[in-house]
Amino acid sequence: MAELLYRLGTFSARRIGVVIGAWFAVLALAVGGFLVGFGGLTSSFDVPGTASGDVIEELQERLPEFSGASGTVVLTTTDGEAFTDEQKTAIGERIADARDLPDVADVIDPFTSEVQRADQAAQLEDGRAQLDAGAAQLEAGQAQLDAGREQLAAGQAQLDGARAQAVAAGTPADMLGAFDDQQAALDAQVAALDAQQAQIDSSRDELTVESTRLERGSELLSLASGIRLVSDDSSAALVNVAFTEPRLELSEESKQAVMTHFESDPIDGVEVSFSTDIAQGVPEIFGVGEVVGVAIAAVVLLVLLGSALAAVLPLLTAIMGVAIGAVSVLAFSGVVQMASVTPMLGVMLGLAVGIDYSLFIINRHRKQLLQGADVHESIGLANGTAGNAVVFAGATVIVALLALNVTGVPFLGLMGTAGAVSVAIAVLIAITLTPALLGLVGMKLLSRRARARIGQDPATDDTAKRSRPKRELRPMSTLRAIVTVLASAAVLLTIAIPALSMRVGLPDGSSEAEDSSSYRAFTVIEDQFGAGSNGTLLVTATLPDGLDEDGVLENQVLVAQTLADQTDVVAVAPIAVSDDSSLAAFQVVPVEGPNSLSTERLVVDLRELSTLPDGIELGVAGQAAINIDISEGLADVLPLYLAVVVGLSLLIMILVFRSLLVPLIATGGFILSLFATYGAVVAVFQWGWFGEVLGLHSTGPILSFLPVILVGILFGLAMDYQLFLATGMREAYVHGSSARLAVVQGFRAGRSVVIAAALIMVSVFGGFVFSEATIIRSIGFGLAFGVLLDAFVVRMLLMPAIMHLLGRSAWWMPRWLDRLLPDVDVEGAKLERRHPIA
Repeated sequence: MAELLYRLGTFSARRIGVVIGAWFAVLALAVGGFLVGFGGLTSSFDVPGTASGDVIEELQERLPEFSGASGTVVLTTTDGEAFTDEQKTAIGERIADARDLPDVADVIDPFTSEVQRADQAAQLEDGRAQLDAGAAQLEAGQAQLDAGREQLAAGQAQLDGARAQAVAAGTPADMLGAFDDQQAALDAQVAALDAQQAQIDSSRDELTVESTRLERGSELLSLASGIRLVSDDSSAALVNVAFTEPRLELSEESKQAVMTHFESDPIDGVEVSFSTDIAQGVPEIFGVGEVVGVAIAAVVLLVLLGSALAAVLPLLTAIMGVAIGAVSVLAFSGVVQMASVTPMLGVMLGLAVGIDYSLFIINRHRKQLLQGADVHESIGLANGTAGNAVVFAGATVIVALLALNVTGVPFLGLMGTAGAVSVAIAVLIAITLTPALLGLVGMKLLSRRARARIGQDPATDDTAKRSRPKRELRPMSTLRAIVTVLASAAVLLTIAIPALSMRVGLPDGSSEAEDSSSYRAFTVIEDQFGAGSNGTLLVTATLPDGLDEDGVLENQVLVAQTLADQTDVVAVAPIAVSDDSSLAAFQVVPVEGPNSLSTERLVVDLRELSTLPDGIELGVAGQAAINIDISEGLADVLPLYLAVVVGLSLLIMILVFRSLLVPLIATGGFILSLFATYGAVVAVFQWGWFGEVLGLHSTGPILSFLPVILVGILFGLAMDYQLFLATGMREAYVHGSSARLAVVQGFRAGRSVVIAAALIMVSVFGGFVFSEATIIRSIGFGLAFGVLLDAFVVRMLLMPAIMHLLGRSAWWMPRWLDRLLPDVDVEGAKLERRHPIA
């Protein structure tokens, strides 16, 4: 590998135009692919096979009109007073026109809904009054009927007495016919009373049925009383927008069309804002914070490399890599569904590793030039030595990122693949374009002062005479090593403590920028309609077979009352029943917002109810439930992913370091820094520590996929620094230094470039901390802080101290395994022997 990279570096340095032209051709192809294949990004996330996903699939089959995405348009009066009739009319017209927008299924007029609610309440009251009047009429009729029966009974008694007297007096039988006629008349009257009684009984049964329906309807209306679309003071109103497309398939254009429709031609005195379901779009890829981060990286490069020209080269190669990587990834967005954060991850990694990898090669080349090496020969050697290390370091990062595909989470796997593509491009550019640019600038890479000292004897050099003689390198003391290990571990474990209380979720409107539409909408809904209105749940219930209309209503009341009886439920409203009466849907408003602990408990409690009487089964969906499902799914795959990443990377490191203990030390140190990073992220984004410094105005759960992302990226980057420090130690050890002295020699040889590389990564990642998007902000902070801890605490303090304590045993390798492993010669020692610097 080293010899191949040497030849590639030499070729690139001599064929400058070919290499640079080839990369610009690649960029042109990538841009062309982007123009043809870009299909937009989504701000939604999903994990297949979740409980909420099953509910959505069931809705698509039985209640398709409720399976699409939804959002809320929040209208408020600018003066805080109630909406005027003119404003209501204008809003109604705007809502009616919105139903014709693309992918819009329905738009609910809040004022019409409130009128309908009032009409329903009035109808119930009228119905109750009519039922009461009907019951009174029935009672009066029953009383009249009972009086008639009493009169008929008296008449029957008189008739029976007269007949008995006549028979006793010996009245002839032919004269008793008159009594028969009277009896027939009485029987007819009794039959008439019986018929009236039957009619009254039938009316009473109908009245009972109607009364039962009325009471059930009244009960449902009462359970839904907490759900309002117009605030109590009539200064705010919610316009619910239902889309035909599911949440993950709804295009950005359709959401933008809704926003444009309600924002254009503003209604006088009415302010419009939108929930995150509509307004959360694609974050800005490169902003002021990112520019500041790159500027800080440029300063670090200038200090390390000593000239502005040398400092510019890594930035140029990194920008080229980011441009190619970003447009290449976006070119596939028309083929696969791509989350908005996916290209951002590629930009972060492309900038950071692109600058670092180019820096490693340039720094090696610069040192060789100062020793008097020929330009082209030095470029080849730098590419074969430092470039060889870059390839293996990049391979570690790529493996860690590609391993995200084993999680089974599509958007995570795509993010990992996009990041791996960006890193691979950064590696290729570092070992081809960097040598070409170095060949282009030649000796101008060095400052005039540095070029003046090339080939001079340090003993006669004025600067050397004025400088202090270097102290002889000695191993650190064992006591210092022990103290360093204990102190470093204690610091990392202390920082990790907040991680014990980590909660994961997806950001809601409260975490958006304070001047954003989503934040205004979230706060208005919370203040005017209650916090739970921002996190409503969609609950489905499977109903028994063969139900008639009354049976459906009875089961709706049963389910609604069961839901309302749960802790932390404000209101429940039935919203639909399927055509075959097999599925009913309900809207449930919790007490608190979508990311609260109480709402999370409510979702769990509702699912644990599982089966109600008559085999009724509940399902829970809605944004809050979806967030919970995604978070739980990602938490479940984290151990598997960690095992895969660590396992594959251990194999790479065993191959590179030819040691069993050094990879284990590196991995153990990474785990400490990882949990410390988790702790810092929790302390800042969940607890709110130093939130004002970073511009955070609210706290909440940690981004659900952040722990997984941090594992992949930080492990790869941590192994980069491990590689550049430990290979120097191994090189010193195999060249005859004692194990403990080799630790110091390797550390001194690589510390300056590792410090610079770490500072560059921290500054680049740190620039994204000030992004407007909370997702990008938390990822940037986690990566920046993770690199800071791992590079300066683990790699430069903990790892050398443990290596000192282990001594020779750190490089132990079973002979049989040593014979099986190929010699990759990462440090390029064999190459240097074949091509010594003159």
